[in-house]
Amino acid sequence: MRAMTKANLEAAFAGESQAHMRYLIFSEQAEKEGFPEVARLFRAIAYAEQVHATNHFRQLYGAGQTADNLQTGIEGEHFENTEMYPAYDAVARMQQEQGAVLSIHYALEAEKIHEAMYQEAQVQVRQGQDRPAAPVHICSVCGYTVIGQAPEKCPVCGRQREAFREF
Repeated sequence: MRAMTKANLEAAFAGESQAHMRYLIFSEQAEKEGFPEVARLFRAIAYAEQVHATNHFRQLYGAGQTADNLQTGIEGEHFENTEMYPAYDAVARMQQEQGAVLSIHYALEAEKIHEAMYQEAQVQVRQGQDRPAAPVHICSVCGYTVIGQAPEKCPVCGRQREAFREF
């Protein structure tokens, strides 16, 4: 693929990915404000943006084999928890942006767990096995992730078990 087309697709992938998330967040807000049909519209268009992002990604990179995809996940999570978020945290602290410090802390703690989970899954996939069947629980406040039963209280943000979503 030629450089300009690649750069354009990469920018489009980033933009569509951000639009997808932005519209899901807007959908939640519309639900809270009592506008269920506006929320539905945001969710529907968020899905369309996901389709666009998926198409761009496939043109750029393809999907790869699961073990390779896990390696990509490991590398991304490792970068986030060893370089990106520590640097962002330092800036937020220096600028005394407490909301950003908290948001970054939540993400950093979750990314460490995600890297380890991907590493474990990769070992199993390379042995030709799926990971053991167990639910994955995510804290809806901070993103703390646990395989198996959700804890009574989130160890990162302190929320009760009810804050966890099961996957």
